[in-house]
Amino acid sequence: MRDPYFFTEKMCVGHKSPLIEDIRIRLDRGEILTLIGPNGAGKSTVLKSIARQIGLMGGAVYLDGRSLEHMSGAELARKMAIVLTERLRTERMTCEDVAATGRYPYTGHFGILSEKDRRAVREAMELVHVAEIRDQDFGKVSDGQRQRVMLARAICQEPEIIILDEPTSYLDVKYKLEFLSVLQEMRKKRDLTVVMALHELDLAARVSDKVLCLNGRYVDRFGRPEEVFEQGYISRLFGISAGSFDEGNGNMELEAAKGEAEVFVIAGGGTGRNTYRSLQRRGIPFATGILFQNDLDYPVARALAADCIAAESFEPISGELLLEAREKMETCKKVICCREAFGTYEAANRELLAFAEKGGKTVEWPGAERGG
Repeated sequence: MRDPYFFTEKMCVGHKSPLIEDIRIRLDRGEILTLIGPNGAGKSTVLKSIARQIGLMGGAVYLDGRSLEHMSGAELARKMAIVLTERLRTERMTCEDVAATGRYPYTGHFGILSEKDRRAVREAMELVHVAEIRDQDFGKVSDGQRQRVMLARAICQEPEIIILDEPTSYLDVKYKLEFLSVLQEMRKKRDLTVVMALHELDLAARVSDKVLCLNGRYVDRFGRPEEVFEQGYISRLFGISAGSFDEGNGNMELEAAKGEAEVFVIAGGGTGRNTYRSLQRRGIPFATGILFQNDLDYPVARALAADCIAAESFEPISGELLLEAREKMETCKKVICCREAFGTYEAANRELLAFAEKGGKTVEWPGAERGG
């Protein structure tokens, strides 16, 4: 096993007293590490300590085998770029001026940009899609545009490692995805190592090579996303009591409507999710089935339904399960059928619909005409 490129040894962080102790992180060059945890858990403090903006209370941080404590400010600036949440104070600086400050570790005492420096700034701004606002006042652009300009600033610094604190906070979904795609591309092309804090747990699970979980007292977990995002873990880490988070797919759902099921929903194949959420918003408890446990509807149904009747994946639906669904349907006031047609392996749900119609139940088909 090769030596880690970035690692900490018994790192202890805090202000006047220790906040988190014995932080051990080990990364290879080009890996992406994401810090997650509740508000106040210490994510920003850890990042600022790594970036030497807050002094360590104990331990050490190493980059490529060298302690950051022994690096000069100029040397560290050529190796590490930092994008934190604090607003940058600028006086009539354009977006290009701000991005260009990332080249100062290379410009010497007078800060004069060479053609090479200007080309690096242009390429970085184009990479994060802010070239069109290069001449606009940095203080007058949107929060999302400012965030991307700051990323361009970090990119043109040509660092080996980049520290990011909530980099996607002000970005819409389009730019969140583009932003993280840029990080992955730079990781591949330049072997860039990334250490960042994210609130978006679904994105953290998708983009990270390693995840560090903080709870405000100690490191709760550290490992690959598939090791960290075990069913039920995020709810425990964040103390979720209202609603739910599904580690398997990153879905968050509000709290299910309370009470006995009033509506029975026949769904499957992802057709029922909007109906489930609509019923939850209106405070109507519902039952649903019969769903296979690998069905797209199943995670939402499990979170929101008063009763979710489910079958094992890839197994035939038993007569007992069909009987359970019929009995539950009989107690409901109406039936909503989200299916326009039933597949070969959905004979049980076709029978449920026929049972509802023969029994005189009111049946609704949301957003579609009745199919076969």
